Amino acid sequence: MKISTIAVFSVACAAALSACGGGGGSPGVSHGPYVVTMTADRTQLPTNTVGAGPGIGVYAPFTTTVYVKATENGYPIPGGTSATDKIFGCNMAGGLNVGSLYYLDGDPDHETEVDNGAGGKIKVPNAYRSITLGSNSGGNSFHFHAGNEAGTATITCSVQNPQDQKYYSTSLTITVGAASGLPASVTGRTTTSNVLGIQGNTAGLTTTTNVKVQVLDDANQMVPNPAAPNLQISIRPTGAGVGASLMAGNKTGGTLSVSTVAGLAGFDLSSGPTEGSIVLDMTADRSDNDVSNGIQDPVAGVLVVPAVSRVATATTPPSITTAALGGGATVGVPYSFVLEATGGQAPYAWTALGALPAGLTLSAAGVISGTPSAAGTVSFAVRVTDGAGNSANANYSLTVAAGAPAPTPALAIGGCSGATCTLPTAAAGTDYAYTLWTTGGSGTTAPAWSLVGSVPTGISIGATTGMLEWKAPSPPACPAPPAGTNPGPTVTVSVTKGTDTLIQAVKIPVTQAGGAACP
Repeated sequence: MKISTIAVFSVACAAALSACGGGGGSPGVSHGPYVVTMTADRTQLPTNTVGAGPGIGVYAPFTTTVYVKATENGYPIPGGTSATDKIFGCNMAGGLNVGSLYYLDGDPDHETEVDNGAGGKIKVPNAYRSITLGSNSGGNSFHFHAGNEAGTATITCSVQNPQDQKYYSTSLTITVGAASGLPASVTGRTTTSNVLGIQGNTAGLTTTTNVKVQVLDDANQMVPNPAAPNLQISIRPTGAGVGASLMAGNKTGGTLSVSTVAGLAGFDLSSGPTEGSIVLDMTADRSDNDVSNGIQDPVAGVLVVPAVSRVATATTPPSITTAALGGGATVGVPYSFVLEATGGQAPYAWTALGALPAGLTLSAAGVISGTPSAAGTVSFAVRVTDGAGNSANANYSLTVAAGAPAPTPALAIGGCSGATCTLPTAAAGTDYAYTLWTTGGSGTTAPAWSLVGSVPTGISIGATTGMLEWKAPSPPACPAPPAGTNPGPTVTVSVTKGTDTLIQAVKIPVTQAGGAACP
């Protein structure tokens, strides 16, 4: 958008000071360079992956207000000779992909009328790459609204001083999103054909399709381009997957490792000789976005591509070929199983007709996946619908086994680590008490406490409370240089909880009466 010529005071106004000035403030005749400043209510915004529109206030978390101000010798610069004069010009100097500028001033020229989806019309604010603003008391405001891509936006505003004819400017940086850059989701899709013909089919069906896989981080942003392969693709060697192959560059096989560019990787899938579902497992590594050095923290996705021998008539219904669910489901352990169908007109769409075990879902591609959260046997029905609208149903039961019990944390005294646990300081001549507590350990009964070995006079511990007491400790002798706090006595504490017992050395530091360190 073109920035309008900046208005200046007229000669007549400059001559008639009584008409243009008044009220004190600026000396009026002293000129200097402009100082331009720009601030924002917030300089960090979340990524707007939900597509929310711009706004002002607490219910507009993706929008911030930006303020621009210019002064001369500490006083606000003058405005124009009319309300329509444009003084400031502001533009997106960088980061156009992460957000846009808005006026949000209610001016019809800054809005567009659109359908409201209910037969009526509404006006929505326009997005801009650059805007022009008037000056009121030397400043004005506008708005920045975040988009769905993380990054940094740079906004630059400038103003011309009519006295020296120079332009003065300043810039403000706004950060959108806080992307980790590590994989959080992996999704794939076919781009040339979502149904393959098997090798040797006589219906002229294509046997190869291109596949694109997108790897995004936890802010739904593309992962950075890696230095080594960051995505592993493999064909499950069952059903139609037997004999199918992957191709990328000069590599061919049932498993490939590829690299993403701008979060996207591509390869070709070729069918085998068998009808059914070709299942692709796609895995990235969240630990370092690198699969060439092993996969420590897998982030997985599944893509199902049907392989058929012919195009069925519109009246031929599909048939579900999965007789029973397999794989073994366990609480707390990720589960994945692919339902298969043949016949009808692929591709197929799957839906659940009843509730699956807690933590599991059925995707439209026929993948039952998730992490079960409750043990037990659940029965449910599923439906598959082909491209012609014909459908078939099937009933299944899935038993989820109880997960292994969580390991019991080791018995420890709270706040203690290392061979010797140092407690808060005691003051010489003052009774001391400190209650110990435990973390971890087996059993649900209260811990039993005791002191073992040599115990200094006056020190005891509550057998059930863990309260360590020292009756009126005597003023300590100061240690040899370097001077400092006397280390005080060390006692050995034994605590038993359930079948676990811990022996811990405990030190009580001591200061002189009044808390002063030894000289």
